[in-house]
Amino acid sequence: MKRLLALFGFSLFSHAALAGPQINVGVVYDYLDGDKSTYLKRVFNGGDSTAFVKINILEIIYDADGKAREIPLENQADGTSRNGLMASPARLIVPANGMQGSRLLYMGEREKERYFRVRYVPVVPEKEDEFAVSAEEREDYKKSLSAGVNVLAGYGTVFFVRPKETRYDSVIENDVSQYRIRNNGNTVVVIDEFKNCSTRNEQECHPVTKHHILAGRTFKFDKQAGREYRFTMVEGTKATKLDVKG
Repeated sequence: MKRLLALFGFSLFSHAALAGPQINVGVVYDYLDGDKSTYLKRVFNGGDSTAFVKINILEIIYDADGKAREIPLENQADGTSRNGLMASPARLIVPANGMQGSRLLYMGEREKERYFRVRYVPVVPEKEDEFAVSAEEREDYKKSLSAGVNVLAGYGTVFFVRPKETRYDSVIENDVSQYRIRNNGNTVVVIDEFKNCSTRNEQECHPVTKHHILAGRTFKFDKQAGREYRFTMVEGTKATKLDVKG
């Protein structure tokens, strides 16, 4: 009987923990081509209550050694517009089992590639959050969430803004012990679905990974005997499948 009660209690807790909004933003990496200035991003809510989502944007700056830091965006000199990326709208009300979209708009120069961290954060709406809900609706929402244990999980994505004049120039060097791809272009090259598997047993593989080669950087790996390396090199709309033997 005690065991039955314990299982019943765990079931109630699990149900409560899952109650509330559960957002999903799809892929983690998004790319804005050089001839585009807007990008539609959809936010899905698979939970059982409305999701109030704030969208926050920071710019990612890479130092000479490749270390990244995130900084707030600055306004243009005229003080009326931002130099970089903005979300419109930046506040979303996503119904349970529903979807809403926000457009990511880029404003500013396109001479070089830029990178942004876009965070989609579900919140309990407060007056200062500027959601179009009344005080009574806010209180009702808080009460509905307080009935259980709720974890409002958000997502962080990376947004690549390619230069207006996009240029690809990938140089491959395949030595006896090492394989290298040098990005001599001016925009990111994607190494997708990188697989490192045994040639004797196709089931013996390392976890599949994804890599980004920024302009002026090199992607490389050491080759090992008895291993095979398969991946797709993506340069914009061009995808090249590569197979490298150790």
